[in-house]
Amino acid sequence: MKKIVKHATQTSTQHHLSIQNLAILSCLYYPSERKMAPTTDYDRKGELEAFDETKMGVKGLVDAGVTKLPRIFVNDQPPSPKATDGGPQPERHIPVIDLAGIVGGGPERRKEIIKTVSDTLAEWGLSTTGSPNPCWMIEGSRRFYNLDPAAKKPYYNRTIDTTRKFQYLSNFYLYTGHVTNWRDSIMAVMEPTPAAEEFPECFRDVTMEFGEAVKKLGHTFMELISEGMGLKPNHLKEMDCAEEVFLLTHYYPPCPQPELAVGINKHADNDILTILLQDEVGGLQVLHNDLWYDVPHIPGALVINTGDLLQASIPILIKGIAS
Repeated sequence: MKKIVKHATQTSTQHHLSIQNLAILSCLYYPSERKMAPTTDYDRKGELEAFDETKMGVKGLVDAGVTKLPRIFVNDQPPSPKATDGGPQPERHIPVIDLAGIVGGGPERRKEIIKTVSDTLAEWGLSTTGSPNPCWMIEGSRRFYNLDPAAKKPYYNRTIDTTRKFQYLSNFYLYTGHVTNWRDSIMAVMEPTPAAEEFPECFRDVTMEFGEAVKKLGHTFMELISEGMGLKPNHLKEMDCAEEVFLLTHYYPPCPQPELAVGINKHADNDILTILLQDEVGGLQVLHNDLWYDVPHIPGALVINTGDLLQASIPILIKGIAS
């Protein structure tokens, strides 16, 4: 099973439903490279603190009409090689898995889907599949980001606190990352199931409905992965791999100098599964065989990514689909 390293480079909205084990609760989205602040000739810490204290995030800068990228967002790292950089490459497409017939399609159809899932995850570590009504989830998140600052500020929190079922912030690693990402984020706790009243009204119904639908999809994929290893369907769930679920919404507003900025650092997901929805702008890339490949936006599709914890939890059992 491939370890997938990702980053985002464009202005877009992305939704991650992260099925997360309690053991790594404090390890959401650690960058894969060592984190350290760059040497600068200006008061970077002071500018970071000033940005953080606004509690308005990157969206606040856009609303203020900035025309030049603030220094804390300038990325001085060399670009990573893309699959197109060295001339023509063999055309590669991340497979799309059709789950039609997974229920009621008979044992042969289920075996066919299980084999497709196993082969795809062995090669890529991720796949795409159908999405439950993605448009209204994207629009619901945009409604929150477009609220007046006074309405959003009560939800802003610098430290990740899972006792708060809904929180909003800009950059998980604001003070330790090499470069500040041009991104704001929402984190919602979806399992244990929260009370709807704990979410902002503009984001409430859509989050609860979408979260429940995608949780079911995550459970289905865990069953398929388990069966692909010759185990009983509920093997991963019995290992408590579905005990905690988070929904993360990443918002990348228009950037005045996008060539100087990065939406999200290169990273691997420290979880069991990540189920990702990106909007029509796209921007997601994955590292495969030392080259970055674009993950195109497919209307009505979700991206399924196997996280580090899934691979670490069953390193012997997954040898049949390991690479």
